[in-house]
Amino acid sequence: MSETFNQHVFNSAHFRRSYHTDRPLGSFCGPKGTQFRLWAPTAQEVVLRLWAAGTGDCLLRTISLDRWEKGIWRHETPENLDSTYYDYLVTVDGATRATADPYARAAGCNGQRSMVIQLERTNPPAWEQDAPPPLPPENIIWEMHVKEFSWDPASGVPEDYRGKYKALTLTDTTLNGDGIHPTCLGWLKELGVTHIQLMPVYDYATVDEGGDPAMFNWGYDPLNYNVPEGSYATDPADGAVRIRELKEAIQSLHRAGFRVIMDVVYNHTYYLDSWLWRTVPWYYLRQESDGTPSNGSGCGCDLASERSMVAKYILDSVLYWAEEYHMDGFRFDLMGLLDVRLMNRIRKELDDRYGVGEKILLGEPWSAGSTATRMGTRLSDKWHMNNLDPGIAAFVDNTRDMVKGNLWHEDSRGLVNGGTVDPEYLACCISGWSDCPNSWLQAPTQAINYLSSHDDWTLWDRLVYTGDPSRNFEGHQEALLRQNKMAAVTLFSCIGNLFLLSGEEFARTKKGVKNSYNSPLDIGMLDWTRAWENIDLARWYRGLIALRKSLPGLTDKSPKAADRMRFFWSPAANCTALLWDNSGGDCPWNTLLMVFHGGTEPLSLPLPAGRWAVLVDHTSTDKWRAPDTVRESVRIPPGSAWILASRERS
Repeated sequence: MSETFNQHVFNSAHFRRSYHTDRPLGSFCGPKGTQFRLWAPTAQEVVLRLWAAGTGDCLLRTISLDRWEKGIWRHETPENLDSTYYDYLVTVDGATRATADPYARAAGCNGQRSMVIQLERTNPPAWEQDAPPPLPPENIIWEMHVKEFSWDPASGVPEDYRGKYKALTLTDTTLNGDGIHPTCLGWLKELGVTHIQLMPVYDYATVDEGGDPAMFNWGYDPLNYNVPEGSYATDPADGAVRIRELKEAIQSLHRAGFRVIMDVVYNHTYYLDSWLWRTVPWYYLRQESDGTPSNGSGCGCDLASERSMVAKYILDSVLYWAEEYHMDGFRFDLMGLLDVRLMNRIRKELDDRYGVGEKILLGEPWSAGSTATRMGTRLSDKWHMNNLDPGIAAFVDNTRDMVKGNLWHEDSRGLVNGGTVDPEYLACCISGWSDCPNSWLQAPTQAINYLSSHDDWTLWDRLVYTGDPSRNFEGHQEALLRQNKMAAVTLFSCIGNLFLLSGEEFARTKKGVKNSYNSPLDIGMLDWTRAWENIDLARWYRGLIALRKSLPGLTDKSPKAADRMRFFWSPAANCTALLWDNSGGDCPWNTLLMVFHGGTEPLSLPLPAGRWAVLVDHTSTDKWRAPDTVRESVRIPPGSAWILASRERS
């Protein structure tokens, strides 16, 4: 069968009717025995191989599987094969390929062999009672890489736990173990964020799990989608350990008051020659008209999410992580490569099972290039956000670029670092882009407002690049700290969901490295000494986080939330002021006045009639706890953002 012909067959309704199945796939074991089920409709033969270990020459026996219904091959035995490793030999068109089970839920070191697992035995004590904290008044997401989080010896984490899931179970670590300055979870609890977004914790291909512990990668290289990454486990050779330790980490984060988001990468596999491809060659992948693999991911291949069994694979995987690991949300890498129908199905299934909005969904509304979809497919990109459920959110790069300059132009500057910003554009950022010209969002529920993420420069490094000719990334330049503070106030004034790169609150630096996906850990690890050196900036973020949670006008995510903006004006060059309705809830302040002054000269700003409380000024984000009162006018220094409030309605 030619590659081009494969596309027509796999895209056909006949193939879907003949081979689509909703039966569970993978291996399952319990008191009544063990089952193996592999979907391989184009195979002529499938042989199961059982192994005593995840690596090495330790073959126990081979078993020919029986062809069953809808392209499923199966084997059933009364034996309980818990902890037995296995793989398959799949023969298609005369070619036999060895493959791990693409539906596996456990694996050996480096994921080359799957493992039968009785999942109940991986549950930590009281796992059945584990639950996330209640839905917060605001979603404030903190993006974390497991290894970067605790690798720094100054973190106070014991050496055996550094860079591991186990570090997330420690609640009392301090700087160099001094017992005074909290790090890791203690730091996060004081910061006040609501969600921890874990960069990939599924099994990825680009770190040797049994090799040098300092090997590093972000992890956007899927190998086994339903297996935790082994390099974060204390014993990667035992397939059960990584499962138990990830569950312990999630349980610990829940107890500490955080919800947990999982970063998932269903748009591509690391190898074209993946387990999916070896099982059903080409079915899971998009192809160009000449048969070559589509490459909208920039990684060599794209998963064909519009095909029914690919959609089933992705949906089942999401539901598995939500159920088995108690994940509270999912961040979709290059969501713009996944089709709208699938994303809406995921949203509906999660809502039906857990309650509307209980699980947060967000993703990147773009791709790395064009992709060869089946005709009629709508992708979950900026141009189709109106076709997505309003409960599916997307990163708003417009806000990021407005604040600090266009990402793709290194010398570009934004509001806080010397650029010029149109007041109407800034007003659209504050109002969540849901009611503006050329808006691509339906409601603030769809907005993920952010200034930096793991990709590209940190916020601090961008400010250094545009503001310090000496490129002193590890410095503590006061002028740049002021820019950072103004950027934070601007971000926290935007309606929608908020997102922070870990360490953004203490001027995290990657020493100017943009694409640090495999950089040495001394580039990307969280520097806990720097955190306490920049504690004033961290306290600035803490004040904003606490204030934001108390302001109904900014936490409102209804479709009409943008109507709270009464009007905006430009009182001086590169300065924008907005009057905002803050009524609702128990908040005493009915009206907000937000001022963003990116100019170079002080401004005497006339105030609307009445008494105005200063909640945030250029000196503190904690003014709101005991606010000063001003009338008639206020003097705004250059390069600062203020939030004032009145009890009167606008």
